[in-house]
Amino acid sequence: MSNEMIVVSIVICFMIGALIMDIARPVIIVFTALTIFLITGILTPEDALIGFSNEGMLTIALLFVIAGAIQKSGIIEDIMKGWLNKSNSLIGSMIRVLIPTSVLSAFLNNTPIVVTFTPMIKSWCEERQIAPSKFLIPLSYATILGGTITLMGTSTNLVVHGMLMDYGYDGFSIFQLAVIGIPITVAGLIYLLVIGRHLLPDQKGLQQQVRESSKEYIAELMVEDSFSGVNRTVKEAGLRELKGLYLLEIIRDKERVFPVRSTTRIQAGDRLIFTGLITALAGLQATKGLTVSMGKSVDVDDLQKANSTIVEAVVSHQSSLLYKSIKQAKFRSLYDAGVIAVHRNNERLKSKIGDILLKPGDSLLLLAGADFIEKYQQSEDFYVVTPFHRNAFKGWITIILFLTMILLITIGILSMFKAMSIVVVVMLAMKVTTIEEAKKYIHFDVLLLIACSFGIGMATMKSGLASWIADGILAVGEPLDLFIVLFLIYIVTNIFTEIITNSAAAILMVPIAFEMAATLDLDPMGFAVTTTIAASASFITPIGYQTNLIVYGPGGYTFKDYVKIGTPLSILVMLITVIIVYFWWF
Repeated sequence: MSNEMIVVSIVICFMIGALIMDIARPVIIVFTALTIFLITGILTPEDALIGFSNEGMLTIALLFVIAGAIQKSGIIEDIMKGWLNKSNSLIGSMIRVLIPTSVLSAFLNNTPIVVTFTPMIKSWCEERQIAPSKFLIPLSYATILGGTITLMGTSTNLVVHGMLMDYGYDGFSIFQLAVIGIPITVAGLIYLLVIGRHLLPDQKGLQQQVRESSKEYIAELMVEDSFSGVNRTVKEAGLRELKGLYLLEIIRDKERVFPVRSTTRIQAGDRLIFTGLITALAGLQATKGLTVSMGKSVDVDDLQKANSTIVEAVVSHQSSLLYKSIKQAKFRSLYDAGVIAVHRNNERLKSKIGDILLKPGDSLLLLAGADFIEKYQQSEDFYVVTPFHRNAFKGWITIILFLTMILLITIGILSMFKAMSIVVVVMLAMKVTTIEEAKKYIHFDVLLLIACSFGIGMATMKSGLASWIADGILAVGEPLDLFIVLFLIYIVTNIFTEIITNSAAAILMVPIAFEMAATLDLDPMGFAVTTTIAASASFITPIGYQTNLIVYGPGGYTFKDYVKIGTPLSILVMLITVIIVYFWWF
């Protein structure tokens, strides 16, 4: 190995280790690695910035805008809700969820599909006393499988498509991946319906748990005339910095004070609603003039009023809140929302609310302003998994434009990038969406992560590391059979996608796959397809793919649930992919 190869190997190993241990936001970790390659001279500025001009990456940005506009309209959600209501059995309901979502995911980004359908399915399950955990992992898996059918189905397909074009190839056609995508989707859905559904846990979601155990989450204290803090502010009364407790709301006659600020004044007769460590209530209860309310106990649903609502949100991988405590992030003032409870791995974090350091996948139950859901539905900080009412009129225009775009791409009149550019321009011109909304729809952290990953992939090629790894894989697999080589490519890519991200895994592995194709003098397209499917087929961990993370908290899942249900599916998809690639391309 050359010195450059050693440096690149060390930096990539540290990068992957940092991503696994969640020591910082993924985009910061990858950008740091890219900066090191730039400073050491391994990459030129042009090499480092190659990802920022990649057609696949720019196409993803346009797809975010189109998918966001369709999601906001609520049309697909309303159709799905009516379709689901016609079902009379659990397996019938699963079929009505999985087939449409896999088809939709072939043409829309799967993240907004899961964000849109998760609250709807949770609500439907709660009305029928069914555990949401029976539906949400299958929902995520169905969208991942469906995303492998077309070029626009997932960001991974578009990223590899862009890389192929950078290498001088034509890239994928819109349905080229369907030769594998359709068989693995059909096989995957059959597995989920026949075997996987029996492996799913019977877990209640966060809101159901909190609602059924309100006394463990919420406490009410009455303010009497003898309380020394009467007519003083919350801060002056000593109710702001309480150990283990958080003042969520004040009920005053028929008025409700929310959010509670430091300057809010306490009055006699106020009912103070606390959340946090309810075991810490004893110390506060000993304060003269504060007594536990002996009337009707407060339920989670009781906290809602005309200008506030209960919201469930899942912290994303791109969140600016990561590794900050709720207090450090100034959550209450930043989002005009109070945190009722935080769950991680389906367990409540029993510490002071303000001191909890947030991590990807954490489920937050919030008491928020009435406009919170619409305001933060497209936030990069968290995925809002609570439904809200929308106007569908503009959504029909977006859907018609989108279907027209697919038709033009399919018959070859326009390229994917040109067609999407035209649709976005028409949407803006017709005021179907605004510039401000479009900016919210685009997940800039995701795009930056993908763009930086291109530079990492370039470093592996320029240093010779990609060629060295390719030779190593061939040394193991070639003496045996091309089948083994394809299996090794798939397995290595799949491991990367489970521990880092799907797009980053594809970008790291495509150069290696191309080096192997060149060495064997074989069609590189077969290797590119194998890498693309392997990078998308993330079923074994909740962190490998955004959709798995979105349903993690709302479904009340544990890490083991993904391993138990996803491992057989991952093996099934691998076998089908390698067999088809071998006979179709070689």
